[in-house]
Amino acid sequence: MAKNEFKKEDQNLENVQEQLTTAGMWIEQNRNMLEWIVLGIVLVVFGFVMLNTYVIKPKRLEASNENAKAVVYFQQGDFEKALHGDDAECIGFEEIADKYGSYQQGKLAALYAGICYAELKDYENAANYLKKFDADDLNIAPAAAQRLGDIYVELDQLDKAAACFENAAKSGNEIIAPMSLKKAGLLYLEQGKKAQAKKAFEAVKSNYPASQEAQDIDRFIALAD
Repeated sequence: MAKNEFKKEDQNLENVQEQLTTAGMWIEQNRNMLEWIVLGIVLVVFGFVMLNTYVIKPKRLEASNENAKAVVYFQQGDFEKALHGDDAECIGFEEIADKYGSYQQGKLAALYAGICYAELKDYENAANYLKKFDADDLNIAPAAAQRLGDIYVELDQLDKAAACFENAAKSGNEIIAPMSLKKAGLLYLEQGKKAQAKKAFEAVKSNYPASQEAQDIDRFIALAD
């Protein structure tokens, strides 16, 4: 038995050596190809580093600086200049959103632009810009979705509005979620969708009992019965 075991071990070693020899021969035969592959990987990594250093980071910084200028007018309530700039230092949220739309700073500018247009009662443009905003922030994202819902209400697009409110409620934000659920419920009630309205109102009562919206929610649940 011992001899057989030693023979098996020897055969295994021979197989391993043979595989290593074969692999070594393949590497030797394909050395040029492998060198080109390695060089390609190095160039891709180097290109990404250069792109990030000399293009992406400067563009993000530019967009942040431009946003800061427009925010000053936004805080002053001068929504026209916040949107379109002042023909001097500030180019405005609209141009920032269009110019830097692939960066997060450009998406933030789109959010500001949407709010500005809403304040100016231009709801079509408000919706167009708010739809460009995209973020994972648990406060800003649901607030933006809720604002877009309010704009769709103004445009009498109630199904889209309800969908936005439902989306905002998914965040679980303790302030925005109950508010959005109640807004959705009221829209459903207006459309005669009592089952959906009741579900939204009951979600406020069960999930956010301490919220302001929950204080009189039983009255709305009764209306949806």
